[in-house]
Amino acid sequence: MRPLLFLVAFAAVSAQASSLEQFKGFVSGTQSARAAFEQKVYDKGGKLTQEAKGSFVFQRPGRFRWVYDKPADQVIVGDGERVWIYDRELNQVTVRKLSQALAPTPAALPAGSSEVGKAFELSDAGRRDGLEWLQALPRDREAGFERVRIGFGADGLQAMELVDHFGQTTVLRFSKLVRNPKIDPKEFRFDPPKGAGVLGEK
Repeated sequence: MRPLLFLVAFAAVSAQASSLEQFKGFVSGTQSARAAFEQKVYDKGGKLTQEAKGSFVFQRPGRFRWVYDKPADQVIVGDGERVWIYDRELNQVTVRKLSQALAPTPAALPAGSSEVGKAFELSDAGRRDGLEWLQALPRDREAGFERVRIGFGADGLQAMELVDHFGQTTVLRFSKLVRNPKIDPKEFRFDPPKGAGVLGEK
């Protein structure tokens, strides 16, 4: 699974507004969220190559927990300073500084900081499948993907699509959204399991 996608966020705002207005509404009105997701990955020819389900919780700035169920079996945690990616099957942890992990990736979008405009060119992408779509083009050519699109509906953000440089498309659909829930800070702590290999900078 792609660690790029661990920090998607939500906003329950009017579907009548443009996608840019809805994104701004999310930034100003959603400090935290909890939701379930389904993820599908398609190759350049449109063939489904991977499926996964899971759940996540986030709290700005920079705190999140993204859990993939089996067969992906991966946990991604941001503690405000670092991002921990734990592959339970391999019993291996990769750790990176938060700023390095988020700056040029889709994870910077839900962070909703002033850096978003520096990292992405944002524009309305029209209406499709009953949703209003926001397009985000990375300004960094080394970002590893070509574009991200975020779909808003009557219940807020409902979908996210990412297209990489190989023509592969990752599609996420969201459900069971709870905005601004009370969150236990322990959800954003990660201690590598005993015996796990740790790669990167602690």
